[in-house]
Amino acid sequence: MRLKHKVAIVTGGSQGIGEAIAVRYAAEGARVAVIYHHNDAAAQAVTKRIAADGGEALAVKADCSKVPEINRMVAAVIGHFGTVDILVNNAGVFRTVPVAQTTEAIWDEQLDLNLRGAFFCVKAVLPEFLRTGGGKVINITSIAGVGAFPNCPAYCASKGGLENLTKALAAELGKENINVNSLAPGNVATPLNAHLRGPSNEAYISLMRTMTPTGRDFLSVDEVTGAAVFLASDDASAIHGATLMVDAGWSAI
Repeated sequence: MRLKHKVAIVTGGSQGIGEAIAVRYAAEGARVAVIYHHNDAAAQAVTKRIAADGGEALAVKADCSKVPEINRMVAAVIGHFGTVDILVNNAGVFRTVPVAQTTEAIWDEQLDLNLRGAFFCVKAVLPEFLRTGGGKVINITSIAGVGAFPNCPAYCASKGGLENLTKALAAELGKENINVNSLAPGNVATPLNAHLRGPSNEAYISLMRTMTPTGRDFLSVDEVTGAAVFLASDDASAIHGATLMVDAGWSAI
């Protein structure tokens, strides 16, 4: 168990990549705080799944685009588990909207959660990391943060910002034994992109297969979890400000 005795916060932990990471972390020995916004039933299902496998998890409801709720969430986790060692900034929103149709509300929704929220989650756990002598931050970015796609300017801006924020935080916090890195998934089948994988999207899915040297269109969420465990483990103690691509080779061509 590579994360035994660790406490991990996974935002957006009730579905998709966040759920898979939460379950994998628990299997690796971590006690996991599953942070969610809307779906009480889904969050409880994740904690029950972890408990059924012998793990320990806590569901905490919070809107990670709002600083007071972030602070309350972190306080609740520390109050329950006694500390926090790992933060996975996974909560995010993805809207496929062309430039001409991007409203201020659509822009703000994505920047506020995907970028602003991630920063303030780090700020909220920082005092505990400093008290205990270190910690791990894994920011879930995207191939849209190192490249670009049409029809999602706000999403690309938020993930690109998170990529550079990762480096800025690593540059400042590395001396405190805090590892800040990003994990950049490629196309991963999640509820956020279900609208791109329906029966009317055959041409798009076929195009996605041509964009990787492996011929993959969408990866499974479980294929992301190994990288997430590595970055949270002692094996990554000398890694700071790096981006680990899990994209079936998308970024290689």
